[in-house]
Formats: sequence, structure tokens, C-alpha cells
Amino acid sequence: MEIHGFNKTTLLDYPGHVAATVFTGGCNFRCPFCHNSNLVLNPASQPQIPEEEVFAHLEKRRGILEGVCITGGEPTLQPDLPDFIRKVKELDYPVKLDTNGYEPKVLRRLLEEGMLDYVAMDIKAAPEHYAEAAGCPGLDFSRIEESIHILKNCGIPYEFRTTVVQGLHTVEEFTAIGRLLEGSRAYYLQYFRENENVIQDGFGVFSEETMAEIKKSLEYHIGVWLRG
Repeated sequence: MEIHGFNKTTLLDYPGHVAATVFTGGCNFRCPFCHNSNLVLNPASQPQIPEEEVFAHLEKRRGILEGVCITGGEPTLQPDLPDFIRKVKELDYPVKLDTNGYEPKVLRRLLEEGMLDYVAMDIKAAPEHYAEAAGCPGLDFSRIEESIHILKNCGIPYEFRTTVVQGLHTVEEFTAIGRLLEGSRAYYLQYFRENENVIQDGFGVFSEETMAEIKKSLEYHIGVWLRG
């Protein structure tokens, strides 16, 4: 698998687990606020980490690490993702997948084969603004809807999450997101953090008061939390 980053220990990426995080290269979206621009736009410019190095570390840390998070980029674009996950599972690690949800067939297959223990899916914006927020003018929103449906019925822990960006989102559009996700297990609102590696400059951070207002507008539809 094309691995361009490896965080050997994290307390943040896999809720409730001390985990290692694997970063894959390449993405089918071009979200203007993305802070992993090198992985998205030019993964070949980043050093590639051999799978053997990853698995040697996972073997060594058995009994200490409690899970593996696979993120990106967009991991579901990797043709050998299932094989990689099988090898991780053979070491008895739970696996969390981060995805943008644009490859529902891949997501469904991984779930049906029991390869995943937790899924986090990014929700970029309300449906009418999704293509803009994803930087993908020809986006087929039905693929996002299919992945949402799959996760709502998957039988394992999952979450939806939105990075809230001033200059891209409006407070009002989160009502539409709430309707889209109604009945879901968990939805997190994440603060946007300015970063020198974002794809496009000019975005900002909503105030704590505005984030609280957005959260309140969603509580009728779904359990929602703020994530710093």
C-alpha cells in the first residue's frame, strides 16, 4: 500500500485507544481547507514508508498499542487496502478507517468482510454546497448518501464529522446537515485550524459562541459534540 506517513503512537486518532496512524497518499477530493495538501496534491513528493517498517513496529508494540487508524489522503483509493487491513487484523489490532465516503462500494465490502472496527466519515457541507466544499465540481452526491446509509446500518461504532470553516460554511446550512444525518450514532463539529499546508488560504475559525450556536441548531436532529 502507498504509505506516506506513520504516526507510531497517538491518543487522538482512534477514540478510546492508544493507536498508531497510517497515512495513505492521494485523494479524489480537493477540499480547499485540507491541511494535508502534500498527501493530496503531490503524494509522490513525500517519502514512501515500506509496509515492512509499519508491520515491524506493530509487531513490536503488541500489548501496548490498542488499534490502528488508517487515514489519508483517501485510503479507499488504495487497491491493496483490504490486504493491508487483513495483515493488521492478523496481529489482533482493531482497525479504524477515516474516509470521505466517496467510495461506498469499497466501504461496504470492508464492512461485510468484518475488516473494520470503527469508521469516521467526513461530512464536508450541506448537500447544495458539497461539491464546492470538496473541491470537486462534478461530485455525485448520491455516493455520499449511500455511504451515510451504509454506516447508519453497519453495526459497528462510527462517527460523522465536519471541520467547520469560516468563509466556507454558514451557520444556517448545518440544519440541512442535521436532517441528512438524522438518527446517526454520533456527529462531531471540529474547529478549523490554520496551517501552512492548507490547499487554499483565506479561511478562518468560527468563535466558540458561533460553534455553540451551530451545535444547538443540530441537537434536535442528532447527538452532536464539539471537538477541539
